[in-house]
Amino acid sequence: MDTPTTPGASLLTAAGTAGRARQGVGFLRGKRFQEMVWLGFVLVVVVLGSAGMLFPIFWMATTSLKESGDILLLPPKWIPIPPQWQNYPDALDFMRATVVFGNTILVTIASLIGDVCSASVVAYAFARLRAPGKNVLFMLVLSSLMIPYQVRLIPEYLLFAGKVLPFINWVDTLLPLIVPAYFGSAFYIFLLRQFYQTVPLEMDDAAKIDGASYLQILWHIMIPMSLPALGAIAIFSFVNNWNDFFRPLIYLTSRHVWTVAIALRSFTAEYGATPWNLLMAASLTALIPLVVVFFVAQRYFIQGIVITGLKG
Repeated sequence: MDTPTTPGASLLTAAGTAGRARQGVGFLRGKRFQEMVWLGFVLVVVVLGSAGMLFPIFWMATTSLKESGDILLLPPKWIPIPPQWQNYPDALDFMRATVVFGNTILVTIASLIGDVCSASVVAYAFARLRAPGKNVLFMLVLSSLMIPYQVRLIPEYLLFAGKVLPFINWVDTLLPLIVPAYFGSAFYIFLLRQFYQTVPLEMDDAAKIDGASYLQILWHIMIPMSLPALGAIAIFSFVNNWNDFFRPLIYLTSRHVWTVAIALRSFTAEYGATPWNLLMAASLTALIPLVVVFFVAQRYFIQGIVITGLKG
C-alpha cells in the first residue's frame, strides 16, 4: 500500500536531492579534488618516466645473465632461466678487473682531491679578495666553459707528450688524467664561488680582528660551512672521472694502465662477435660504485645544489 506524500515532504526531498547534487559538483570543483587529480597525474608521469629510465638497466641486468645464443632472440627472452652467474667472473677475468679498477680508483680519487682543493682556493679568491681586474679574470674563467675539449686536445697532447717541455713525457701514464685537476675547473670554481658569496662578510671581518690570515679564514670558516657544495663538487668529479673515456683513449696504450672505460671497449671485437653477455656483466659491475656513491652522498649533493643557487 503506497504511503501518501504531502507537498511539503516532496519539496524537502527535492531540496535534499538538489543539495547533494550541488555538493557533488562542488567537490569536483573544489581545490582538494583538483590537488588529488594533479597529484595522480604527476605520479603517473613519474612512474612512467622512471620505468623508461630504468628499462636499460633492467635489460643490462638480464642480458648479463644470458647465454650468448639467447641475446638476440625474437621475441626476446626477458628472464634467463637458468641465470648464468658465471658470466660475471668470466667478464672480470677478461677485463683484468683488479688492474683496471685499481687504476680507475687511483685516477678518480686523485682527481677528486685536485678538483676540490683547486676549486676551494680559486673560488675563495674570486669571492672574497679584492684585486684589479678580478671580474675580468672571472669572466675569462667562465668563458672557458664554452670551449669544447676537442679544441684543447692537440695543444694538451703536445704538452704531455714532451713536445713543448722535453722533461714532461707522460703519455701512457696516468698523470695526464690526474694533473689537470689540480689547475682548477671553471664549472667547479663557479659553483663554489656562488656558495661563498652566501656567507656573510662579517664572519671574515671578525676572524681578521682575531688575527686570522686568509688561509686560516678559508680553512676554519669557509670550508666547514661549504661542505654541501664541496660534496656536490666531489660527486660531479667522481662521476666524470670514473666514466671518462676520451682522455684515457688518447693517452693510455698499454694494458697495465687501462681504466674501466677502456677495458669495457676491449670486449668489442674488430669483426663482430662481441660477447654482449660478458660486456653487460662488466658494465653493470662498473656501474655499482657510481650508484653507491650517489646514494651515500645524496643528501650533500641535493643540499649543495639548492643552497648554491640561492644567490648570484
